[in-house]
Amino acid sequence: MTMSAKVSSVVAVLLCVAAAASAQQASNVRATYHYYYPAQNNWDLNRVSAYCATWDANKPLEWRKKYGWTAFCGPVGPTGRDACGKCLRVTNTATGTQATVRIVDQCANGGLDLDQGVFSQLDTDGGGYNRGHLIVNYQFVNCGD
Repeated sequence: MTMSAKVSSVVAVLLCVAAAASAQQASNVRATYHYYYPAQNNWDLNRVSAYCATWDANKPLEWRKKYGWTAFCGPVGPTGRDACGKCLRVTNTATGTQATVRIVDQCANGGLDLDQGVFSQLDTDGGGYNRGHLIVNYQFVNCGD
């Protein structure tokens, strides 16, 4: 392989990696809220009938309570089982407030269905409750576990 071909191959790989990384975020996504009440339900994914319970219910308690919970049906990112356990950094576009959440469920609203506690944390100006939803950006991030 010539040096030029090697350089072209490396550039192609780097472009693919960059494209994959940028594909793991979305802007101006609708985020509603759901009453999981994780603490009151002992952080039990089975008890709240979360879709991801099949794979994640037996994870250590520290893992299940490390982040707030969300259902995920966003326009960009993995779906179904492949989304379970992944983390998102969610930013309220109106206020810039951020939170990291763990995907524990699926939804059908085309965005996120945040646990009510996380929704409240992000809705610092009350606009989300007034509208019934927030407009957020999200990015997949490393959960650190």
